[in-house]
Amino acid sequence: MGLFENADQSVFRAYIFWSSVLVVKMLVMSFVTATHRFQKKAFVNQEDIAKTPDLKLKFDDPDVERVRRAHRNDLENILPYFVITFFYILTNPNPLVAIVLFRIVALARITHTLVYAVVVIPQPARAIAWLIPYVSSLYMAFHTIAFFV
Repeated sequence: MGLFENADQSVFRAYIFWSSVLVVKMLVMSFVTATHRFQKKAFVNQEDIAKTPDLKLKFDDPDVERVRRAHRNDLENILPYFVITFFYILTNPNPLVAIVLFRIVALARITHTLVYAVVVIPQPARAIAWLIPYVSSLYMAFHTIAFFV
């Protein structure tokens, strides 16, 4: 019996859909960062300002840095989520539980970006939006470890 024979197709399809949503979200963050850089004229590479001698390199714009931190947080949390979720699918989880987890994680990560980098909302909004996917990933990791022991 192969590993993929355990994978429920509806769970796998939901994983592909919600993971693709998160990939688009991370790609959009690059565009948002670039937009902030142009709006604030906060460029960090000499070649970006070479044809505009009145501009200076600027490494510390708070708005650009906030977006960059939100993007880095995505990389630190969403990439491991992709891996553990793929492994979790191989445990043949309850489809309802798995699909709800995938939705919750994606929506919480989108919310995290919104409250961190788009419309800054005071804590604990960002912490809650970060904690929900983090706990979900831990749950899937422990479930996967227990399954494959």
